[in-house]
Amino acid sequence: MIASTPLTGLKKKMKALACGLSLAFTAAGLSAHSVAAADIGWPEKEELKFGFIKLTDMAPLAIAYEKGFFEDEGLYVTLEAQANWKVLLDRVIDGQLDGAHMLAGQPLGATIGFGTEAHIVTAFSMDLNGNGITVSNTVWEEMKKHIPMENGQPVHPIKADYLKPVVDSYRAQGKPFKMGMVFPVSTHNYELRYWLAAGGIHPGYYAPHKDDNSGLIDAQAQLSVTPPPQMPATMEAGTIYGYCVGEPWNQQAVFKGIGVPVITDYEIWKNNPEKVFGVSNEWAEKYPNTHIRVVKAMIRAAMWLDENNNANRPEAVKILAKSTYVGADEAVLANSMTGTFEYEKGDKRDVPDFNVFFRYNATYPYYSDAIWYLTQMRRWGQISENKPDSWYIDMAKKVYRPDIYALAAKALIEEGKANAVDFPDFSTESGFKPPQSEFIDGVTYDGTQPNAYLESFSIGLKGDTVL
Repeated sequence: MIASTPLTGLKKKMKALACGLSLAFTAAGLSAHSVAAADIGWPEKEELKFGFIKLTDMAPLAIAYEKGFFEDEGLYVTLEAQANWKVLLDRVIDGQLDGAHMLAGQPLGATIGFGTEAHIVTAFSMDLNGNGITVSNTVWEEMKKHIPMENGQPVHPIKADYLKPVVDSYRAQGKPFKMGMVFPVSTHNYELRYWLAAGGIHPGYYAPHKDDNSGLIDAQAQLSVTPPPQMPATMEAGTIYGYCVGEPWNQQAVFKGIGVPVITDYEIWKNNPEKVFGVSNEWAEKYPNTHIRVVKAMIRAAMWLDENNNANRPEAVKILAKSTYVGADEAVLANSMTGTFEYEKGDKRDVPDFNVFFRYNATYPYYSDAIWYLTQMRRWGQISENKPDSWYIDMAKKVYRPDIYALAAKALIEEGKANAVDFPDFSTESGFKPPQSEFIDGVTYDGTQPNAYLESFSIGLKGDTVL
């Protein structure tokens, strides 16, 4: 646990100063709205506890803390690592945590009632990309027989087409092919399923209406939950043959010599959204000023992480390596955080956008990102029945809060801490990205037409199909 010193006396002085400034503006015939900080208002709650899981994409929280961005907003924050994603979500719901680093699917899954039911919202996307799929050395040796080679090295991206003969062989021997992912509503689950299905491998269905949340119905590859830090050891023990996880746990397999990362999520869906910062809707309504100021601090952290072509990443690696944050070796963290990624041992390639925290509007909570996750929930049965396009859009707007994000960003621009050109044009932004086609299977995704998107897949639920 890392705690900010409350500095109660200083806070009182700052409040008094803010009051005095407001009176001074009034006396001078100026509105307090001339100052962005006064426009937002003092935080209703100053001492906060945020949760996270030990992954590199919790970096905006660590940097906002370490660089004093939270304290600049009058916030005194405690950061606390959580045991797993379920515990983290439960603690946000019951108020033990004010907010947390979350899987993008968690606020959506909770709000629609898949698993734990609660209205969770997000006004901040924490990063793009950052995940990979790793297989054991044994599976890799079999896969390599089917992968095209160039100059003695595998041609990337490596598709699941090359895994399919291995999966078929295991099944022919009566051995289920088992893989790990971190949580049923995780990006990792949906990315792994997407990659497998694109290669003709069925990853299985959920059927919550039948009380079957195993995700194993019709599965040719069986996916199960494994906490991120335990992925390498679980694979080494032979319990699973591969996994999808965030860093540093793919690179850890390379360093330990127990597996080979075969593909990054950047290659599955270029610049895909990853984690979000989530709070309960009740908390957001009770502490609106606090919420905006939290988002302000995290935007500044994301900017710091990406500025000057990732120049600050080596320092970020040293921070994240602390046991209170990710607690992995600096060399392992640096492999992805500084723009490279090692696949097979010695096959290190430049992937400058493996971790993106601010550029490409990474921090903006797009409705279309939320709808993509909802389509995957429907595709694999977590949403049991057909829903109209309007339902997907309404649910996205219930959970994703670009209005709060815009207030935070505008305040930073007014304060001279950010440039308008680095954000969407808030006067015209719809919250929907243009249709995206940079997926490994070449399918185009248009967030305004979720059902048409679902119809484009040969594997997966669509239309009125109910298991």
